[in-house]
Amino acid sequence: MSIGCRGLHVTDSGREVLAVDFLEVADGETLAVLGPNGAGKSTLLRALAHLEPRAAQAEVLLDGEPVAPAHLRTAVAAVLQRPVLQRASVLDNAAAGLRLRGTPRARARRLARPWLDALGIAHLAERHARTLSGGEAQRVAVARALAVESRILLLDEPFAGLDASTRADLIADLRTALDRSTAAVVLVTHDRDEAAALAHRTALLLRGRIRQLGSTADVLDSPADPECARLLGYTTHLPPELTGHDVLLVARPERCRLMAVTDPATTRPPRTPCGAAAPRRIKWGADPAATEVVVPGTLRRVVPLGGTTRVDVDTAAGPVAVLTTTEVTSAPGQPVCVTVDTSDTRECPPRD
Repeated sequence: MSIGCRGLHVTDSGREVLAVDFLEVADGETLAVLGPNGAGKSTLLRALAHLEPRAAQAEVLLDGEPVAPAHLRTAVAAVLQRPVLQRASVLDNAAAGLRLRGTPRARARRLARPWLDALGIAHLAERHARTLSGGEAQRVAVARALAVESRILLLDEPFAGLDASTRADLIADLRTALDRSTAAVVLVTHDRDEAAALAHRTALLLRGRIRQLGSTADVLDSPADPECARLLGYTTHLPPELTGHDVLLVARPERCRLMAVTDPATTRPPRTPCGAAAPRRIKWGADPAATEVVVPGTLRRVVPLGGTTRVDVDTAAGPVAVLTTTEVTSAPGQPVCVTVDTSDTRECPPRD
Protein backbone atom coordinates (compact mmCIF):
# COMPACT_ATOMS: atom_id res chain seq x y z
CA MET A 1 0.00 0.00 0.00
CA SER A 2 1.38 3.41 -0.95
CA ILE A 3 0.84 6.64 0.95
CA GLY A 4 0.95 10.14 -0.43
CA CYS A 5 -0.67 13.54 -0.57
CA ARG A 6 -1.95 15.96 -3.17
CA GLY A 7 -2.43 19.70 -2.86
CA LEU A 8 -1.09 19.88 0.69
CA HIS A 9 -0.87 23.41 2.08
CA VAL A 10 -0.36 24.34 5.72
CA THR A 11 -0.59 27.94 6.92
CA ASP A 12 0.12 29.49 10.30
CA SER A 13 -1.09 33.02 11.06
CA GLY A 14 -1.44 33.68 7.35
CA ARG A 15 2.05 32.40 6.53
CA GLU A 16 2.45 29.30 4.39
CA VAL A 17 4.70 26.85 6.25
CA LEU A 18 4.28 23.81 3.98
CA ALA A 19 3.34 23.39 0.33
CA VAL A 20 3.57 19.97 -1.33
CA ASP A 21 1.76 19.58 -4.65
CA PHE A 22 2.20 15.80 -4.84
CA LEU A 23 4.14 13.12 -3.01
CA GLU A 24 3.87 9.33 -3.01
CA VAL A 25 5.78 6.60 -1.18
CA ALA A 26 5.41 3.13 -2.65
CA ASP A 27 4.70 -0.14 -0.89
CA GLY A 28 7.95 -1.46 0.58
CA GLU A 29 9.80 1.82 -0.01
CA THR A 30 11.47 4.06 2.57
CA LEU A 31 11.48 7.79 1.85
CA ALA A 32 13.67 10.07 3.95
CA VAL A 33 12.46 13.65 4.32
CA LEU A 34 15.63 15.56 5.06
CA GLY A 35 15.68 19.17 6.17
CA PRO A 36 16.90 21.62 8.81
CA ASN A 37 14.94 22.50 11.95
CA GLY A 38 11.80 24.44 11.08
CA ALA A 39 11.66 23.21 7.48
CA GLY A 40 8.22 21.60 7.95
CA LYS A 41 9.28 17.96 8.22
CA SER A 42 7.18 17.02 11.27
CA THR A 43 4.29 19.07 9.90
CA LEU A 44 4.37 16.96 6.75
CA LEU A 45 4.37 13.77 8.80
CA ARG A 46 1.40 14.94 10.89
CA ALA A 47 -0.48 15.91 7.73
CA LEU A 48 0.09 12.45 6.25
CA ALA A 49 -1.43 11.00 9.42
CA HIS A 50 -4.41 13.40 9.25
CA LEU A 51 -3.21 14.95 12.52
CA GLU A 52 -2.41 18.44 11.23
CA PRO A 53 -5.43 20.74 11.80
CA ARG A 54 -3.83 23.60 9.87
CA ALA A 55 -3.73 21.60 6.62
CA ALA A 56 -6.15 23.07 4.08
CA GLN A 57 -7.64 21.37 1.03
CA ALA A 58 -5.21 18.48 1.33
CA GLU A 59 -5.89 14.99 0.08
CA VAL A 60 -4.08 12.16 1.83
CA LEU A 61 -3.83 9.20 -0.52
CA LEU A 62 -3.64 5.46 0.02
CA ASP A 63 -2.86 3.57 -3.17
CA GLY A 64 -3.54 6.82 -5.01
CA GLU A 65 -7.06 7.31 -3.64
CA PRO A 66 -8.18 9.93 -1.08
CA VAL A 67 -8.99 8.47 2.34
CA ALA A 68 -10.79 9.64 5.45
CA PRO A 69 -8.96 9.90 8.81
CA ALA A 70 -10.70 6.84 10.26
CA HIS A 71 -9.54 4.61 7.41
CA LEU A 72 -6.04 6.03 7.49
CA ARG A 73 -5.52 5.36 11.20
CA THR A 74 -6.12 1.65 10.76
CA ALA A 75 -3.31 1.52 8.20
CA VAL A 76 -0.72 3.76 9.89
CA ALA A 77 1.70 3.32 12.78
CA ALA A 78 3.96 6.11 14.00
CA VAL A 79 7.15 6.45 16.03
CA LEU A 80 7.70 9.87 17.61
CA GLN A 81 10.87 11.60 18.78
CA ARG A 82 10.00 10.93 22.44
CA PRO A 83 8.36 7.52 22.89
CA VAL A 84 5.36 7.26 25.19
CA LEU A 85 5.40 4.00 27.13
CA GLN A 86 2.84 2.48 29.47
CA ARG A 87 3.54 1.45 33.05
CA ALA A 88 4.05 -2.16 32.02
CA SER A 89 6.71 -4.56 30.84
CA VAL A 90 8.70 -4.05 27.66
CA LEU A 91 6.87 -6.92 26.00
CA ASP A 92 3.45 -5.57 26.95
CA ASN A 93 4.43 -2.17 25.57
CA ALA A 94 5.55 -3.76 22.32
CA ALA A 95 2.22 -5.58 22.15
CA ALA A 96 0.15 -2.49 23.03
CA GLY A 97 -0.67 -1.59 19.43
CA LEU A 98 -1.97 -5.08 18.76
CA ARG A 99 -4.05 -4.98 21.93
CA LEU A 100 -5.64 -1.69 20.84
CA ARG A 101 -6.66 -3.40 17.61
CA GLY A 102 -8.42 -6.18 19.49
CA THR A 103 -5.77 -8.89 19.56
CA PRO A 104 -5.95 -11.10 22.68
CA ARG A 105 -3.11 -10.47 25.13
CA ALA A 106 -1.35 -13.82 24.77
CA ARG A 107 -1.38 -13.66 20.98
CA ALA A 108 -0.31 -9.99 20.98
CA ARG A 109 2.67 -10.81 23.19
CA ARG A 110 3.58 -13.73 20.93
CA LEU A 111 3.44 -11.58 17.79
CA ALA A 112 5.43 -8.74 19.36
CA ARG A 113 8.28 -10.84 20.74
CA PRO A 114 10.09 -11.42 17.37
CA TRP A 115 10.31 -7.65 16.85
CA LEU A 116 12.02 -7.24 20.21
CA ASP A 117 14.51 -9.82 19.03
CA ALA A 118 14.98 -8.04 15.68
CA LEU A 119 15.73 -4.80 17.50
CA GLY A 120 18.14 -6.36 19.99
CA ILE A 121 16.05 -6.04 23.17
CA ALA A 122 14.49 -9.49 23.56
CA HIS A 123 16.45 -9.89 26.82
CA LEU A 124 14.53 -6.90 28.24
CA ALA A 125 11.06 -8.36 27.54
CA GLU A 126 9.98 -8.65 31.18
CA ARG A 127 11.67 -5.50 32.45
CA HIS A 128 9.47 -2.56 33.46
CA ALA A 129 9.48 -0.04 30.61
CA ARG A 130 10.03 2.92 32.92
CA THR A 131 13.53 1.61 33.78
CA LEU A 132 14.81 1.77 30.19
CA SER A 133 17.42 4.08 28.74
CA GLY A 134 16.45 6.46 25.94
CA GLY A 135 17.79 4.17 23.25
CA GLU A 136 16.06 1.12 24.71
CA ALA A 137 12.76 3.00 24.97
CA GLN A 138 13.03 4.07 21.35
CA ARG A 139 13.58 0.46 20.32
CA VAL A 140 10.41 -0.54 22.16
CA ALA A 141 8.47 2.18 20.33
CA VAL A 142 9.77 0.92 16.98
CA ALA A 143 8.93 -2.67 17.89
CA ARG A 144 5.39 -1.63 18.86
CA ALA A 145 4.91 0.07 15.49
CA LEU A 146 6.31 -2.85 13.52
CA ALA A 147 4.39 -5.50 15.47
CA VAL A 148 1.00 -4.32 14.22
CA GLU A 149 2.27 -4.86 10.66
CA SER A 150 0.78 -1.60 9.49
CA ARG A 151 1.03 -0.90 5.80
CA ILE A 152 2.33 2.60 6.54
CA LEU A 153 5.09 3.51 9.03
CA LEU A 154 5.81 7.15 9.93
CA LEU A 155 9.08 7.82 11.77
CA ASP A 156 9.58 11.30 13.23
CA GLU A 157 13.31 11.65 13.97
CA PRO A 158 13.40 8.36 15.91
CA PHE A 159 17.11 8.77 16.72
CA ALA A 160 16.87 12.26 18.21
CA GLY A 161 18.62 12.67 21.56
CA LEU A 162 20.54 9.41 21.39
CA ASP A 163 24.30 9.22 21.89
CA ALA A 164 26.40 8.37 18.85
CA SER A 165 26.98 4.71 19.72
CA THR A 166 23.34 4.01 20.62
CA ARG A 167 22.18 5.83 17.50
CA ALA A 168 24.47 3.78 15.24
CA ASP A 169 23.28 0.52 16.78
CA LEU A 170 19.61 1.47 16.45
CA ILE A 171 20.03 2.53 12.82
CA ALA A 172 21.59 -0.86 12.04
CA ASP A 173 18.84 -2.74 13.89
CA LEU A 174 16.10 -0.68 12.24
CA ARG A 175 17.59 -1.36 8.80
CA THR A 176 17.39 -5.10 9.52
CA ALA A 177 13.81 -4.76 10.79
CA LEU A 178 12.68 -2.74 7.76
CA ASP A 179 14.14 -5.38 5.47
CA ARG A 180 11.58 -7.77 7.00
CA SER A 181 8.71 -5.33 6.49
CA THR A 182 6.71 -4.44 3.37
CA ALA A 183 5.41 -1.15 4.78
CA ALA A 184 5.72 2.18 3.02
CA VAL A 185 7.97 4.17 5.36
CA VAL A 186 8.38 7.94 5.73
CA LEU A 187 11.43 8.86 7.81
CA VAL A 188 11.79 12.46 8.97
CA THR A 189 15.39 13.39 9.74
CA HIS A 190 17.93 16.20 9.63
CA ASP A 191 20.85 13.79 9.27
CA ARG A 192 22.10 12.69 5.84
CA ASP A 193 23.76 9.58 7.29
CA GLU A 194 20.38 8.32 8.50
CA ALA A 195 18.96 8.85 5.03
CA ALA A 196 21.90 7.05 3.43
CA ALA A 197 21.53 4.07 5.77
CA LEU A 198 17.76 3.64 5.60
CA ALA A 199 16.09 5.30 2.62
CA HIS A 200 15.58 4.26 -1.00
CA ARG A 201 14.65 7.82 -1.95
CA THR A 202 15.28 11.17 -0.27
CA ALA A 203 13.36 14.43 -0.41
CA LEU A 204 15.08 17.66 0.61
CA LEU A 205 12.60 19.94 2.36
CA LEU A 206 13.59 23.59 2.69
CA ARG A 207 11.28 26.33 3.96
CA GLY A 208 8.23 24.14 3.50
CA ARG A 209 8.90 23.04 -0.06
CA ILE A 210 10.46 19.95 -1.56
CA ARG A 211 13.53 21.32 -3.31
CA GLN A 212 14.98 18.01 -4.54
CA LEU A 213 13.64 14.45 -4.76
CA GLY A 214 15.26 11.30 -6.13
CA SER A 215 17.17 8.19 -5.26
CA THR A 216 19.09 8.68 -2.03
CA ALA A 217 22.45 8.07 -3.69
CA ASP A 218 21.76 10.64 -6.43
CA VAL A 219 20.40 13.29 -4.08
CA LEU A 220 23.22 13.00 -1.55
CA ASP A 221 25.86 13.12 -4.28
CA SER A 222 24.40 15.80 -6.57
CA PRO A 223 22.90 18.81 -4.77
CA ALA A 224 20.46 20.75 -6.93
CA ASP A 225 21.47 24.22 -5.73
CA PRO A 226 23.72 25.93 -3.14
CA GLU A 227 21.16 25.69 -0.33
CA CYS A 228 20.69 21.96 -0.94
CA ALA A 229 24.46 21.61 -0.99
CA ARG A 230 24.79 23.12 2.49
CA LEU A 231 22.08 20.84 3.83
CA LEU A 232 23.97 17.82 2.43
CA GLY A 233 27.28 18.82 4.02
CA TYR A 234 28.85 20.52 1.00
CA THR A 235 29.49 23.64 3.06
CA THR A 236 32.74 24.73 1.40
CA HIS A 237 31.65 26.83 -1.57
CA LEU A 238 34.18 27.85 -4.20
CA PRO A 239 32.73 30.37 -6.67
CA PRO A 240 34.11 30.81 -10.20
CA GLU A 241 36.16 33.86 -9.26
CA LEU A 242 38.14 31.67 -6.85
CA THR A 243 38.62 28.64 -9.09
CA GLY A 244 38.42 29.77 -12.69
CA HIS A 245 35.72 27.13 -13.16
CA ASP A 246 32.57 28.02 -15.07
CA VAL A 247 30.16 27.32 -12.18
CA LEU A 248 30.14 27.14 -8.39
CA LEU A 249 32.06 24.18 -6.99
CA VAL A 250 31.05 22.78 -3.61
CA ALA A 251 32.91 20.36 -1.37
CA ARG A 252 32.64 18.84 2.06
CA PRO A 253 35.13 20.48 4.47
CA GLU A 254 36.61 17.09 5.39
CA ARG A 255 37.67 16.68 1.74
CA CYS A 256 39.60 19.95 1.73
CA ARG A 257 43.22 20.35 2.82
CA LEU A 258 45.15 23.22 4.34
CA MET A 259 48.61 24.16 3.08
CA ALA A 260 50.93 26.84 4.34
CA VAL A 261 52.21 29.28 1.71
CA THR A 262 55.89 28.65 1.05
CA ASP A 263 58.56 30.01 -1.21
CA PRO A 264 57.86 28.48 -4.66
CA ALA A 265 61.61 28.17 -5.23
CA THR A 266 61.96 25.70 -2.38
CA THR A 267 58.67 23.81 -2.74
CA ARG A 268 58.42 20.64 -4.79
CA PRO A 269 55.45 19.82 -7.08
CA PRO A 270 52.55 19.56 -6.57
CA ARG A 271 53.02 22.00 -3.69
CA THR A 272 54.37 24.81 -5.88
CA PRO A 273 50.99 26.35 -6.82
CA CYS A 274 50.32 27.23 -3.16
CA GLY A 275 52.84 30.01 -3.50
CA ALA A 276 50.73 31.55 -6.26
CA ALA A 277 49.04 34.88 -5.75
CA ALA A 278 45.78 33.90 -7.42
CA PRO A 279 43.50 30.85 -7.37
CA ARG A 280 44.33 28.17 -9.92
CA ARG A 281 43.34 24.75 -11.18
CA ILE A 282 46.33 22.52 -11.70
CA LYS A 283 47.09 19.08 -13.08
CA TRP A 284 49.68 16.83 -11.55
CA GLY A 285 50.80 13.22 -11.54
CA ALA A 286 50.49 10.60 -14.24
CA ASP A 287 46.69 10.68 -14.33
CA PRO A 288 45.58 13.40 -16.81
CA ALA A 289 42.24 13.62 -15.02
CA ALA A 290 43.86 14.32 -11.63
CA THR A 291 43.35 18.03 -11.02
CA GLU A 292 43.32 20.14 -7.93
CA VAL A 293 41.75 23.46 -7.06
CA VAL A 294 44.08 25.73 -5.09
CA VAL A 295 42.61 28.78 -3.35
CA PRO A 296 44.82 31.28 -1.46
CA GLY A 297 43.57 33.04 1.64
CA THR A 298 44.33 34.09 5.21
CA LEU A 299 43.86 31.79 8.17
CA ARG A 300 41.23 33.32 10.46
CA ARG A 301 40.83 30.77 13.26
CA VAL A 302 41.61 27.22 14.35
CA VAL A 303 38.98 25.37 16.41
CA PRO A 304 39.85 21.94 17.93
CA LEU A 305 36.86 19.54 17.77
CA GLY A 306 38.18 16.46 19.53
CA GLY A 307 39.49 14.13 16.84
CA THR A 308 39.30 16.80 14.13
CA THR A 309 40.16 20.47 13.79
CA ARG A 310 38.09 23.08 11.99
CA VAL A 311 40.04 25.76 10.17
CA ASP A 312 38.36 28.88 8.81
CA VAL A 313 40.11 30.66 5.97
CA ASP A 314 39.20 34.09 4.58
CA THR A 315 39.44 34.21 0.79
CA ALA A 316 38.74 36.85 -1.82
CA ALA A 317 35.17 35.57 -2.19
CA GLY A 318 34.36 34.86 1.45
CA PRO A 319 35.14 32.33 4.19
CA VAL A 320 36.06 28.71 3.41
CA ALA A 321 36.10 25.93 6.01
CA VAL A 322 38.42 22.93 6.28
CA LEU A 323 38.12 19.93 8.61
CA THR A 324 41.40 18.14 9.19
CA THR A 325 42.87 15.43 11.38
CA THR A 326 46.44 16.67 10.89
CA GLU A 327 48.26 19.20 13.05
CA VAL A 328 47.74 22.83 12.02
CA THR A 329 51.04 24.69 12.31
CA SER A 330 49.94 27.99 10.76
CA ALA A 331 48.66 30.76 13.00
CA PRO A 332 45.74 33.17 12.52
CA GLY A 333 46.68 35.97 10.16
CA GLN A 334 49.13 33.91 8.14
CA PRO A 335 48.68 33.25 4.40
CA VAL A 336 47.55 29.73 3.56
CA CYS A 337 46.00 27.81 0.69
CA VAL A 338 42.95 25.58 0.65
CA THR A 339 43.25 22.72 -1.83
CA VAL A 340 40.71 20.14 -2.94
CA ASP A 341 40.78 17.50 -5.66
CA THR A 342 38.20 18.20 -8.33
CA SER A 343 36.97 14.63 -7.90
CA ASP A 344 35.85 15.66 -4.42
CA THR A 345 33.89 18.69 -5.66
CA ARG A 346 30.47 18.92 -7.23
CA GLU A 347 29.25 21.44 -9.77
CA CYS A 348 26.33 23.30 -8.29
CA PRO A 349 24.02 25.38 -10.49
CA PRO A 350 22.40 28.49 -9.04
CA ARG A 351 18.85 28.23 -7.77
CA ASP A 352 16.22 29.00 -10.41
